[in-house]
Amino acid sequence: VQLVESGGGLVQAGGSLRLACEDSGVDFDDYAIGWFRQAPGKEREGIGYISWNDRYTYYIDSMKGRFTISMDAADKAVYLRIDNLKPEDTAVYYCAAEPANGGSSWLRSRFRRLDFRRWGQGTQVTVSS
Repeated sequence: VQLVESGGGLVQAGGSLRLACEDSGVDFDDYAIGWFRQAPGKEREGIGYISWNDRYTYYIDSMKGRFTISMDAADKAVYLRIDNLKPEDTAVYYCAAEPANGGSSWLRSRFRRLDFRRWGQGTQVTVSS
């Protein structure tokens, strides 16, 4: 699995953005794909993830509402939509993949520890006020 993020850029506060995560290697079968971000001067944090096989989604509580993770099997892509963007959403956004064969509790634990094994290079999102 080799991940590539796209869709970042400069946007105005209040707008929306959709980021994409695609796999330039094989495919996402049997993987969970997570979205994370790292703001300037802050630690990386998780947003949520989606399990490719059953489309189960999980979000960190503080990320519920404005962030939506979805997938398109035909495009072999996972998306992160961010609505009502705020300047504090300025960050590098990463997707990462982890085999999902350990069960949902195990996967959530790894996600909360930011312990997904395969990462993309990130895409910059800058929100102007």
